[in-house]
Amino acid sequence: MGPSETNDHVLSALTNSFTDIDPEETGEWIESFDELVETHGTERAQFIVRSLMQRAGQKSITVPMVTTTDYVNTIPVDQEPEYPGDEQVERRYRAILRWNAAVMVQRAQKATISVGGHISSYAGMATLYEVGYNHFFRGRSHPGGGDQLFFQGHSSPGNYARAFLEGRLSEEQLDGFRQEKTKEGTHLPSYPHPRNLPDFWQFPTVSMGLGPLNAIHQASFNKYLHNRGIKDTSDQNVWAFLGDGEMDEPESRGALQLAANEKLDNLTFVVNCNLQRLDGPVRGNGKIVQELEAFFRGAGWNVIKVLWGREWDSLLEKDTSGELVRVMNETLDGDFQTYKAESGGFIREHFFGQTPETKELVADMTDEEIWAMKRGAHDYQKVYAAYKAAVDHKGQPTVILAQSVKGYGLGASFEARNATHQMKKLSMDDLKRFRDHLRIPISDEQLENDLYNPPYYHPGKDSEEYKYLMERRAELGGFIPGRKNIQPEIPLPSEKAYKGALKGTGKQMAATTMAFVRLLKDLMREKDFGHRIVPIIPDEARTFGMDSYFPTAKIYNPNGQNYLAVDRELMLAYKESPQGKIIHVGINEAGGVAAMTAVGSSYDTHGEPMIPVYIFYSMFGFQRTGDSFWAAADQLVRGFIIGGTAGRTTLTGEGLQHMDGHSPILAGTNPAVIHYDPAYGYEIAHIVKRGIEHMYGTGDEDHNVMYYLTVYNEPIQHPVQPENLDVDGVIGGIYRLSEAKNDGPRAQLLASGVAVPWALEAQQMLAEEWGVSADVWSVTSWTNLRRDGLDAERVLLKDPAATPRKPFIEAQLEGATGPIVAVSDYQTDLMDGVRQFVPNEFATLGADGFGFSDTRAGARRFYKIDSASIVVRTLQMLAKRGEVAADAPAQAFAKYDLNNINAGTSGNAGGDA
Repeated sequence: MGPSETNDHVLSALTNSFTDIDPEETGEWIESFDELVETHGTERAQFIVRSLMQRAGQKSITVPMVTTTDYVNTIPVDQEPEYPGDEQVERRYRAILRWNAAVMVQRAQKATISVGGHISSYAGMATLYEVGYNHFFRGRSHPGGGDQLFFQGHSSPGNYARAFLEGRLSEEQLDGFRQEKTKEGTHLPSYPHPRNLPDFWQFPTVSMGLGPLNAIHQASFNKYLHNRGIKDTSDQNVWAFLGDGEMDEPESRGALQLAANEKLDNLTFVVNCNLQRLDGPVRGNGKIVQELEAFFRGAGWNVIKVLWGREWDSLLEKDTSGELVRVMNETLDGDFQTYKAESGGFIREHFFGQTPETKELVADMTDEEIWAMKRGAHDYQKVYAAYKAAVDHKGQPTVILAQSVKGYGLGASFEARNATHQMKKLSMDDLKRFRDHLRIPISDEQLENDLYNPPYYHPGKDSEEYKYLMERRAELGGFIPGRKNIQPEIPLPSEKAYKGALKGTGKQMAATTMAFVRLLKDLMREKDFGHRIVPIIPDEARTFGMDSYFPTAKIYNPNGQNYLAVDRELMLAYKESPQGKIIHVGINEAGGVAAMTAVGSSYDTHGEPMIPVYIFYSMFGFQRTGDSFWAAADQLVRGFIIGGTAGRTTLTGEGLQHMDGHSPILAGTNPAVIHYDPAYGYEIAHIVKRGIEHMYGTGDEDHNVMYYLTVYNEPIQHPVQPENLDVDGVIGGIYRLSEAKNDGPRAQLLASGVAVPWALEAQQMLAEEWGVSADVWSVTSWTNLRRDGLDAERVLLKDPAATPRKPFIEAQLEGATGPIVAVSDYQTDLMDGVRQFVPNEFATLGADGFGFSDTRAGARRFYKIDSASIVVRTLQMLAKRGEVAADAPAQAFAKYDLNNINAGTSGNAGGDA
């Protein structure tokens, strides 16, 4: 396959498929253009080329769609700004940082510890960080408000090494790397984990793909705050440091169009293109830089390539034949990786030796000089030029594709090796070579004393390096990363905001989704509080009855609404505005959680507590985006998660992948998520009130939680709040909703959410038809009850002498005799979680198995969770105890025709919200 077939998508090969019928004339045009560049510079030449392309289009001459440029630096040498710092001083302390980062990991490999760590990632991107630290990354004290940085997770040793040089971390803390409990108090987590190091990290990034996605929504949220007039964020930038292998993740690329559509020129991606994944090359048979350039350019981003260091400039200038550029274009990534794992002589033979012209270019160079030619990501001048161009660029987000070598400077056994990501230990020879390469003043004797205890190095606070580093950070606004972890006090809603939800619906029917939406509307009207609520909705606002928000709250769009809306005459017309409150992410649950993460951490990133209310189809929350919720927990996000259209039998007609019978179980595995399954509007009001106080109040408690409510789309009548309501029970997870009015054998019916009406119906059937006295308990949170019970057991395990505490569910059920039947619209695993904490006989009825589309009554009869099934199961347990006739269960089974799906009566039709 010839070059014209493989390479005609890049500039230098655009004419490969054409025949030059007049080479002399072509030469004159090219000579004229060269004179233009030499006389007037590259910027003028760019304008002329664009003008010619524009004219060609007007003349109906096909202009190629070029999404990929040659494999050279984007910024011409004559457009590179002068480097503003003292590069030699910066390089000296960069060497110290690289040494201490590697030593920290090496010391963690002692035989008694051996906790792992990554050496090669930071070694390959230290320059990318340091140019930013010294000249671009602004701390929180900067007058503009400071930047937000998403650091590449595997390079965390470099961040720790810098904090050590700055005096923020001690040697003892560096020695606590990856030993978070055995050295608690002086520990450092493996990666950026704000939850585990809350005064240091801001953004968790090591779950690959989530960093780029969250960075985009962080930049979008910054503009949102500005456009709404809540905070001036016009001088704040978001930087995301990513790996080229990480860009394979769907989340890494899935929101690029949002950044382009919203013109997020406050956002810069820096992709560390070391051409390697964790196990081998990213595109051994291709070119990942070129692929990413085309992808980002096609998505509407500004693309800057930083591929070659300054040593290549003179060679490219002498490349009058274009052969060097052609070889660069055609060399595969797998070969580029191999070159840096070999030697200068190998590069001379296999790279430059491909053509006579390129071989001649390096004829006067030694092998050592060839080997010393850097790639762009290791050159201060080239990186600075790219960063400055990125922050100066307006109207588009920018991606910088910086070519590097993984394990740079670590020696032949590390550099560019496939296994380098997994290599945690330096041999004595590696250690000495690394020290020599970095010129660290540590003796052989100090190293040979203990391979796994090489000394850290600090030049001292009187050194030129330390003073320079600290001056740069002071001028740029303080240390990064850093986290204040302080939530400013804000006014909370008045009691008036909750009154509507406490009144019930009278004779009207409403789903719990609608009850929540009405409450949220009242909260949004609260003076000094409502402006902080940020509804976040995928493309389902009308399903949830939230289209009523459109006319007043409006949908956030930084570009406004420039079209004539089809429903403009309607009262609930679709309205977009730069001042809109609603973040409408489209059909994009991953984007919804990312938006929630940005909003819910605003109390820290901006000092402005904002309250995200992310509402979505229940099935597509914790099942689809569980990893994102886990990252949100790590980032100490606070806010409300609303799983609408919840339950396995409640969303009729939608089918298997929509029927959610397990999200509360998945959510229960996230320690930061507090799940509630309310049945009525007044329960929702008390839960939301408690959630706001818990997350945004000033009480002495952990505020870093998220409240997850499952709400349904089945219309029911909501009663007025009962007198003497056990509010503590509502918040704790269980309260007695309806006490039996008759005498007879005793039983207890525990139900949550949409199942509460079935339990109430079963209570009546048991009393009137079987003489059984059953109390009904509304279980607002099975998860709270289980966690509380486990906590009571754990306290005793830690301190056997402690006074035993009754689990909350046991205390609530004290005196409630008889067997328990627990039921919900979820799998039995949810209810079984509390079984060990109650002394009563216990049975669960749940919607186990796959969901399907059918009527609510039919589906509930199929799963045996409807009112008749509750009655039969209760009678079975009582018959076993001898408290009802032995044949009562069989009589009930026949009476209700329990195996007949069409005989079910629990549930009604209708109700989108």
